[in-house]
Amino acid sequence: MAERIGIYPGTFDPMTKGHLHIIKRASRLVDRLIIAVADNPKKNPLFTTEERLALVRTDIENLHDKACPIEVEAFSELLIHYAHKKGGTCLFRGLRAVSDFEFEFQMTGMNAKLAPDIETVFLMASDKWQFVSSSFIKEICSLGGNVAEFVTPNVEKQLLEKFKISA
Repeated sequence: MAERIGIYPGTFDPMTKGHLHIIKRASRLVDRLIIAVADNPKKNPLFTTEERLALVRTDIENLHDKACPIEVEAFSELLIHYAHKKGGTCLFRGLRAVSDFEFEFQMTGMNAKLAPDIETVFLMASDKWQFVSSSFIKEICSLGGNVAEFVTPNVEKQLLEKFKISA
């Protein structure tokens, strides 16, 4: 049987505990999981691609209950081209709310037309993380709010440095 390679793409600007929960669950469904960090300047990320890769890699190294090997890489091409290059058999997408579903539904339909051999697997966010988004995390932190409950200490430290806020 061929190796099942899953890809979990995202900007991860920054990685949240919600992302990590999806990663743990996705790791149970494939033989190898690739966290694909999007290098997309159009999204105007707070952290550079290199910074996001480092943050994600540190969080993955500290993730204790992963069920398969997990790699972290950047990509800047069409996701399905990247998935084909990596031998990906499925794409994992996290859903928090109905508003996420509409966008994801359209993207999945397009991906299915372009690459019918690659499945999209939706994983619902745990109720604990449904309201957490990287955008909210950045806004809260930039205004001096405490985000420790929503991100790892590694990410919190980098956010505080980025916003020049003392802990």
